[in-house]
Amino acid sequence: MVLKRLEMALDRARRAGASYADARAVFTESDSLTIKNGQVESAAASESQGMGVRALVNGCWGYAATSSLSDEDVTRAAERAVAVAAASAKVAKRRAVLAPLEAVVARWESQCEIDPWSVPRAHKVDLLREACARVRSGGNDVRVALAYMKALRERKLFASTEGARIEQIITMTSAGVRAVAVGDGEVQQRSYPGTFDGNVRQAGYEWVEELDIAGNARRAGQEAQALLAAEQCPEAVTTLVLGTNQLALQIHESCGHPVELDRVLGTEASFAGTSFLTPEKIGSFQYGSPLVNLYADSTLPGGLGTFGYDDEGVPACQSDLVRGGVFVGYLMSRETASELGTESNAAMRASGWNRMPIIRMTNICLAPGCGKLDDLIRDVDDGVFMDGIRSWSIDDRRLNFQFGCEIGYRIRGGRLGEIIKNPTYTGITPEFWRSCDGIAGPEEWVLWGVPNCGKGEPLQVMHVGHGCSPARFRNVRVGVGRW
Repeated sequence: MVLKRLEMALDRARRAGASYADARAVFTESDSLTIKNGQVESAAASESQGMGVRALVNGCWGYAATSSLSDEDVTRAAERAVAVAAASAKVAKRRAVLAPLEAVVARWESQCEIDPWSVPRAHKVDLLREACARVRSGGNDVRVALAYMKALRERKLFASTEGARIEQIITMTSAGVRAVAVGDGEVQQRSYPGTFDGNVRQAGYEWVEELDIAGNARRAGQEAQALLAAEQCPEAVTTLVLGTNQLALQIHESCGHPVELDRVLGTEASFAGTSFLTPEKIGSFQYGSPLVNLYADSTLPGGLGTFGYDDEGVPACQSDLVRGGVFVGYLMSRETASELGTESNAAMRASGWNRMPIIRMTNICLAPGCGKLDDLIRDVDDGVFMDGIRSWSIDDRRLNFQFGCEIGYRIRGGRLGEIIKNPTYTGITPEFWRSCDGIAGPEEWVLWGVPNCGKGEPLQVMHVGHGCSPARFRNVRVGVGRW
């Protein structure tokens, strides 16, 4: 029935004058639960459905969407998409040309061993209450203990006038805890396993069980308590070692966003800024040290940026962004890939049925090096280790940045020393990555899910992934500013 509606929309768009059209029907359901200090703070469930139609007329796009899948509303959406495209074509300064694509008929589903909706809510509440109690046991000054989990399922059907017919089902699950300690006029927090929703995977409830949030909750409380009495992060230019949670955000902000080709070409500039990685730099610009290899991989099992096909029907793939420290590639759509005379690497996605696809990160990862975190620290006489995301700021070309972390440790004589609080560091993107002289090996590599990447007008909040091992950077300015 849904496929019939998609084909109806395509037929109407084609007869109305579209040279190309595609349609997406998206059905989503979510379930979330948050416990604060042992009490249920929020419990929410939601469902959404709708269809969006994208049409190309004289090289210009039009888009329209409807929450109704009736024949009349689907037809009206297709007509409106063509009308918007035709109106745009009268004033447009650039015309879209799509890179070639072989249309497919396919079905893809993410791995899900335990359906999150099959687990009784009472069981989830009991687990989160236990986690909260253990967070509070970490210190007398731990005033707020939060424990949370969320599940999201999306079923998407895609069809195009080129003949693509694709169904995809994705299940995502997350869980985590946060401790907030208050004392002497200041507030400190620690999160497990990470800051954004804990950690998020394409998986079922088995991911919640693997995270063992109750088993790790007390440590979060202890660290929040210890931060209250810790020394302030020193102001210095020194060696910095980043844990994977913070390094994932560094990758996100200073690599993932600047390689989005729409930013480079100026079509995203009004909201999120442009990029310093302009086309003449491909193949020659020294983005980082020779140890730095960054890539996009939408095939990575469990990644939030993983799928079978993007929202243009382009198959998932892996592609290099930085190889041996040299900038070599972008995240692209069919339209932007055509401008560079190449093929899309499947980076077009929409956050829902009522949003037009735009270029988005998939799983942007830093390839591992060798050895362990201890090996990185052993080669540091004096420095700082930081992890846990607390604050971030970066300019609109993705060059100048400052980040604040939840926790830091002094490194002295090749060993972790005392805890330091309010750790911050600052830098300029290529200088920072060129200073990388150590990346831990595959055994330290962690895949992080980021559920809140914002981009676009109107705003689209997208799920993306980042994988990395801890890394070391020399001559970094730390301790800038105080909260």
